[in-house]
Amino acid sequence: MQPVKDAVVYVVDDDVGVRDALAWLLRSRHLTSEVFDSAPAVQQALLQSPPSQPCCLLLDVRMPDMSGLALFDWLVQRQLHQAMPVIFLTGHADVPTAVDAVKRGAFDFCEKPFSDNALVDRIEQALAQSEILVKARREQVQLRQRLADLTERERDVMRWVVEGLPNKLIADRLDISVRTVEVHRARVFEKMAAKSAVELANMLRNQ
Repeated sequence: MQPVKDAVVYVVDDDVGVRDALAWLLRSRHLTSEVFDSAPAVQQALLQSPPSQPCCLLLDVRMPDMSGLALFDWLVQRQLHQAMPVIFLTGHADVPTAVDAVKRGAFDFCEKPFSDNALVDRIEQALAQSEILVKARREQVQLRQRLADLTERERDVMRWVVEGLPNKLIADRLDISVRTVEVHRARVFEKMAAKSAVELANMLRNQ
């Protein structure tokens, strides 16, 4: 699997030995990590700087003050668990709890002691999923910015362009000249970075 560019693995575990071991493992596989000793610590970090790059979360189930499950619920409430897939690290007694979390949207769980290779494989798969979702969100933000840059008349022309109307009919509908339609149409394609009416329609389908 191709490495995901600029990806970050967040490690949350109250056991310093586990944190250090995971950080070393990730470094050995050329993966960047950030480690936290508690759920509130990573919570605060995400509130201050929500991740904009592909990432995933290695999360211990049982921790003092705030459990991994409580943090997972917090992520779900803010719809962060999809672009930041969660892999639970769990002891044998917590497996049923981790399975339930997977049913609610966690990416997976790894039972301690875990296989390094199996864990890294799942991390790379989680990062690949995150990359897809992060890219889609960036494209949506860019699309909204492009739409906001259109004038009202350009929006009017675009609406009929995506319906497949020729310039002459658009001119008749808007009571403007064909030449004016051509100018607005060209500006719409330029601002929206589209090469055809079909491509433009596909861009707007989910808006």
